[in-house]
Amino acid sequence: MFDFAWSELALIAVVALIVIGPKDLPRVLKTAGIWVRKARGIAREFQGSLEQMVREAELDDVKKNLDKAAGFSFDDEVKKTIDPRGEIEQALAPPELPHPLADAPKPEEKPAETPAPAPDKKAAPPPAEPATQKPGEAEASTSLASGKKEAR
Repeated sequence: MFDFAWSELALIAVVALIVIGPKDLPRVLKTAGIWVRKARGIAREFQGSLEQMVREAELDDVKKNLDKAAGFSFDDEVKKTIDPRGEIEQALAPPELPHPLADAPKPEEKPAETPAPAPDKKAAPPPAEPATQKPGEAEASTSLASGKKEAR
């Protein structure tokens, strides 16, 4: 950390011996050693905290990279590269045919029947229903009806 040569350390030791004195020098060196130990402990703790923060930051980066790699879809990348606008996929898609039962006409709902008004005595009789018989059947039905009348 600090770059001291042996000659510089010897000079500091001679000055300390002269200034402090030989009697108090061991106690001063012990106190200086305790301070240096505490300073190194604090520096080691600080450096460890910084390294831990760096590892956590790297782990976050690694986690982000793993999430990005896990989200990679080869099929999507190929589709983006070959057909970015989706024109080929639309051209190759089967045509949509209408479902035959989906568009079937729905039966019309009849409105709720309301009771017929009471017939007036002056009211005209209801109109006759139109005949839905074939021409040959009409003659047979009239002859049967006349035969029934004659039998009575």
